[in-house]
Amino acid sequence: MAETCEESLKEMHKSFKPEVAGNLNATYLFDVSGANGGKWILEIKSGKCELKSGTHNSPTVTISISDQDWLAIHKGKLNSQMAFMMGKLRVSGDMGLAMKLQSMFPGQA
Repeated sequence: MAETCEESLKEMHKSFKPEVAGNLNATYLFDVSGANGGKWILEIKSGKCELKSGTHNSPTVTISISDQDWLAIHKGKLNSQMAFMMGKLRVSGDMGLAMKLQSMFPGQA
């Protein structure tokens, strides 16, 4: 099980289901605050998924969360929808694409 946010994103990347993504072309920016935080881009294009650290000028979806809450979601200790309702997870951009993360990355988001 991942101990850092970057490790959890790499694990998430490995569980990608291209058949669910189809011909989706989207850029997700994960903006994680805290000591173990950082910024990572998850780019989905033509049935492929690429993860890299850094930022993006115009992501399709931006997900902002603390490092502790991100790891709690990844470890199954916090439900992502509950985190959103409680204001711990913030989404800007295309909400529908944010919700699609769970089906493209089963058991991870």
